[in-house]
Amino acid sequence: MAYLISEDCISCGACEAECPVSAISEGDGKFVIDAATCIDCGACAGVCPVDAPQPE
Repeated sequence: MAYLISEDCISCGACEAECPVSAISEGDGKFVIDAATCIDCGACAGVCPVDAPQPE
């Protein structure tokens, strides 16, 4: 199961830098996670200041 980034995202980029498989990229107004690449490690959720990444 992949993580998804909610609308709470403030586009700070902390999650993108933390992702070990580069599954996160800047989208339109928020960051997005490529579900096919995500390994469900939770590293992004651990660094997000607004808890935007959540398990799907």
